[in-house]
Amino acid sequence: MISEKENKRISKFLSFVLRHQPGIIGITLDKHGWTDVETLIEKSNENGVHFDRIILNHIVETNAKKRFSFNESNEKIRASQGHSVEIELAYIAQKPPAILYHGTGQKSVTSIKLTGLEKRERHHVHLSIDIETAIAVGGRHGKPFVFEVLAEQMYVDKYEFFLSENGVWLTDNVPIIYLREYK
Repeated sequence: MISEKENKRISKFLSFVLRHQPGIIGITLDKHGWTDVETLIEKSNENGVHFDRIILNHIVETNAKKRFSFNESNEKIRASQGHSVEIELAYIAQKPPAILYHGTGQKSVTSIKLTGLEKRERHHVHLSIDIETAIAVGGRHGKPFVFEVLAEQMYVDKYEFFLSENGVWLTDNVPIIYLREYK
């Protein structure tokens, strides 16, 4: 198989291509974010990122964050969430747990306390069901800071929530009245 370092390099490349810049290697995403697996492999190899179907299967199966998924026939692949390109993931609104968490870097706290959580260039705000994941996400942005999100109250107040294929909760925004500092 491939080294962990190579696995990570290819995974980051796939995240970039399938979430943000499919055209950079000459692939297209359909309206739901899917692209043909064989074309993805061919175009990636032509652009200097070499892998085959066995390696791609391994990356999809072993990615701890479950960033990618195949369709039922395994002929198409897409990123599970986090897109900056316009797609419709076809998620169905669901009732969330009472409390969800959002991890960020300490440097973003002041801004969030003024505006709430905004999706910005992404399709949704990403929330986790557990504190450990929120801390890990926050740590990618410096010293971690975690907000509790009063998700059940938001739901009662008619905000929609979606659960991605990899267990990340998604919503359009979280106004400041639904945020608390995790202690």
